[in-house]
Amino acid sequence: MRVPRKTGNSKLVKKLNKGEVLQQVIQHGQISRADISKETMLSRPCVSALVEEMIQEGLLHEVGMGDSKGGRKPILLEYNYQAYAIAGVIFEGTTLDMAIADLKGEFLARYRKRLALPSNGETVIEDLAAGLEQLLEESGIERERLLGVGVGLQGVTQRGSGTVSFSPSTGWMGSPIQQTIEERLGLPVIIDNDVNMMTLGEYVRGAGVGHSNVVYMYVGTGIGAGIILDGQFYRGSREAAGEIGFMMIGPVHNRPNDASGVFETNYSTSGILQQAKGFLSDLQEGSSVIEELSRLARQNNADAERLLDDVYRHWAYGMANIVSVLNPELLILSGEMVHVDEEGVKRIHDWLSEWVPEVPSLEKASLGERAGLIGAVHCVLEAFPFSRLLDKE
Repeated sequence: MRVPRKTGNSKLVKKLNKGEVLQQVIQHGQISRADISKETMLSRPCVSALVEEMIQEGLLHEVGMGDSKGGRKPILLEYNYQAYAIAGVIFEGTTLDMAIADLKGEFLARYRKRLALPSNGETVIEDLAAGLEQLLEESGIERERLLGVGVGLQGVTQRGSGTVSFSPSTGWMGSPIQQTIEERLGLPVIIDNDVNMMTLGEYVRGAGVGHSNVVYMYVGTGIGAGIILDGQFYRGSREAAGEIGFMMIGPVHNRPNDASGVFETNYSTSGILQQAKGFLSDLQEGSSVIEELSRLARQNNADAERLLDDVYRHWAYGMANIVSVLNPELLILSGEMVHVDEEGVKRIHDWLSEWVPEVPSLEKASLGERAGLIGAVHCVLEAFPFSRLLDKE
């Protein structure tokens, strides 16, 4: 005599079957019920019942007729990428950048705000919550349709525990920041280092597409790197890999406090501006210090020429250190480094050719300020592939 399945097991089997159906639709783009049955080995009545449920739930929709294989033309199904949405957030220095995207990762609305300084963790979270409300209103997305939020933060983040072990600018060190944000927003949250989010964005949508061993080097208010080896993020034993701003490059005695590393103290944008304050005091907010130095150098300004050469050389020292240890196939230049002209990139490449045995390709980041948000959205898509969608029923 056949023993009936327990209710819990029936629900689990149904969810697994729906996951199989959904995966086939996403994988093929457009597919008929009959072809889903062939691919999944599920019976046609079972597939039809599951498909009807998912159409009612908004996950699938019918998009027209396919080619006939001898009988009636089949009705094709397509994944509804607008069924739910994802939010991405990047907190980088003085700026909060946010977006809501569909399940394809396409932005539906974007929000950007300059933060009051000095910033602290509590005010940043309130700014984040206010920005999310504005995005929901602008996009017309209901909060219940948000699957989760990816948040990129400065400092050393522990994704597993949801904490930040080093973030002097916010005071979050050791605090359960992921839980705090989740409680404030009422949504699942994934945290990661902001440069890691930028790296992921360039890896899946930008200059890193098609490469397996990539280092993304970022120069902004700090200096950091994201590392992908054999197609996987390398984070280190305590998830502090890539904190290259702490390389011992440049004068050690210039450090104003323990919050910044030697390299970024001297050669981040703020470090460069400090060195240029005698002849570059009127730089407009939002302007590129490298572009301005290059402009002055073309006018034969000796101070600008000297500083520009010094910056490029010391950035190249950092690259040589990275290359000699990790041997990446591609080094992506981002942040302030995207403003280095062709001659500057060639100088850096020539120095690397002198200093290390294998020089990777040097490419500028292609996604601009969108890289971090794309990475933040993608990390949620990776973390909540089907289970979160199917739990919405």
